[in-house]
Amino acid sequence: MRALIQRVTRCSVTIDGVVHGAIGAGMVILLGVRSDDTSDAARSLADRCIALRIFDDADGKMNRSLQDVGGAAMIVSQFTLYGDTRRGNRPSYSDAAPPELAERLYEEFVARMREVLGTERIRTGKFRAMMQVELVNDGPVTVTVESR
Repeated sequence: MRALIQRVTRCSVTIDGVVHGAIGAGMVILLGVRSDDTSDAARSLADRCIALRIFDDADGKMNRSLQDVGGAAMIVSQFTLYGDTRRGNRPSYSDAAPPELAERLYEEFVARMREVLGTERIRTGKFRAMMQVELVNDGPVTVTVESR
């Protein structure tokens, strides 16, 4: 699994012209699932995202986690994170998980985030929907975290 994480001051997801979810300060997690990923990978990656220290402490150093700062998370499925662009101009998505597996592991990741941080701090997009994700990257801070 691969998570592209952006520290944000706010984020919203709109589907068919309607705001599906929104958060204030926290992180946006674009989550890609690989064809050989497992439930253990989903749980482990969620724990790593929760503990990732990308928020400033009193000295202005990135030394605090989402849990430490009481921030929220917007989690959006993103199969294109496994796009292979090594050949040609059109990405290949052969490493991305099939939709059934990807959705199950995405939901397990979300469930673990909610278990640790609480339901009220976690928002999501909608799996397999066309979404408009609007965010303000804070810093900017953008990092990639992988399950392997």
